[in-house]
Amino acid sequence: MISVLEKEITFRYLKTRKKDGFLNVISIFSFIGISLGVAVLIIVMSVMNGFRTELINKIIGFNAHIVVDPFANQIDKKKINDDKLKFISKDLIFSNDGEAILMNKDFTKGIVLRGYEREDFPKLQIIKKENFVGKKTDLTKNNISIGKELSFALNLKIGDKVSIMSSAGIETIIGNLPKQQTFTINSLFESGLAEFDQSVAFVNLNNLEDFFDLNSSSRKLEIYLKDPSDIEKNKTIVQSIFEDEFVYSWSDMNKSLFLALKVERNVMFIILSLIIIVAAFNIISGLTILVKNKTREVAILKSIGVLNKSITKIFFLIGVIIGTSATLFGIFLGILFSIYIEKVRVFLSTIFNISLFPEEIYFLSTMPSEINFYSIFIISICSILITILVSIFPAIKASKLDPVKSLKYE
Repeated sequence: MISVLEKEITFRYLKTRKKDGFLNVISIFSFIGISLGVAVLIIVMSVMNGFRTELINKIIGFNAHIVVDPFANQIDKKKINDDKLKFISKDLIFSNDGEAILMNKDFTKGIVLRGYEREDFPKLQIIKKENFVGKKTDLTKNNISIGKELSFALNLKIGDKVSIMSSAGIETIIGNLPKQQTFTINSLFESGLAEFDQSVAFVNLNNLEDFFDLNSSSRKLEIYLKDPSDIEKNKTIVQSIFEDEFVYSWSDMNKSLFLALKVERNVMFIILSLIIIVAAFNIISGLTILVKNKTREVAILKSIGVLNKSITKIFFLIGVIIGTSATLFGIFLGILFSIYIEKVRVFLSTIFNISLFPEEIYFLSTMPSEINFYSIFIISICSILITILVSIFPAIKASKLDPVKSLKYE
C-alpha cells in the first residue's frame, strides 16, 4: 500500500521548479520519447494490419476460397450434396484453366485463361463489383472477359477482337502447330490487383476445354465460403469430404506473401520497440539526477523516521507515473493518427507534391489502417513494463543513501 505521505512527496517531486531546469528537460524528453515510440508503434501496426486485410479481401475477391483439384478421376458430384459442405459454402462452381498467349497487332502477352459456365460466371465476387463493365451473362463461345489493366496495356476495348494461341497443338502435314482462335472482348473486370488484371482472362468453360484439348473429368471445384476468414477449419472439413482429391485454399496459394508480411510485421515491432526502450532509459537519467538533487531532502526524511522502502516507493512511483502517462498519451496519439492517416497522407502529398503510397507499387489507392486493440494492449503492457524495470535501479539507489553523510556534505 502507498501511504498519504508517500503520495504527497511523490506529487511534490513531480511538480516542475525553476531550479530543476535540466531535470525538467530530461523528464519532458522521456515523456515525449515514450509517447512517440508508443504512437509510432501503434500507427505502423495499424497500417500493416490494414494492408494485410485489404490484400486478403482483394485476393479472396478474385480467387476461390478453396479449390478441389482431381488427381486422376473426375470429382464425384454426389459429394457436392454433403450437408457439411452446404453448411459452410455459399457457392460451388466448376472451372478449368490453361495458359495461353494473347496477340494483338504488335503486342503479345502471356495470360491464364479461366473457364466458367455461362450461368456460373455472374456468381464470381469480382463480377459482382460495381466497376465491372459489360454483360455478366454473355460469357458464351468466342467471348472473353479481360482485366482493365490488360485493356489499357494493349489498348483494347469492348467489341475488339483478339487472337489467342493455345499450348495444345493441331496435327498438320507440316507437323504439330499450336491452336489459335479469335475471341471478342465482351466485358472488363477490375480486381484491384494489377498483377491479376494483367494476366488473367475469363472464357466459356466448354470453349476453354475444347481450346486446350481438356477433358471435363479434369474440372476443378471452386468453393466460395460463407466465412472465408476461418480458412483452416473449413479446409479440414472439405478435405474430409474429398479424401482422394487435392484440396488447397487461397491461403496456401499466397503462403509466401503472407509469411513475408508476418515476418515484416514482427521485425517492425521489435525495431520500433527499441524507440520505447531508448526513451525509457532517459527515466533512469532523470531519476538519478533527481535523487542527486534531493539528497538533502531524502536525508531529512530518513532522519525523521521515513523507512527505506518508502523512499524506494516514492522514486519508483515517479518513474512509473512518467512512463504510464507517456504510454497513455502515446496510445491516444497513435489511435487518433491511425483513424485519420489517409487524410494526413493526402495532405502531405498535396503540400509537398509527392506521391506517398503509390498505387502501382502497393496495389491500393488509399492508405489502409486497421486498429487492433489486442496489439495496442500488448504495446501498452510492454511500454509500462519497460518503465517499471528502468525505475527500479534509481529508486533502490535513493533508499541506500546514508543520511549522516548526506547532511554532512550539504
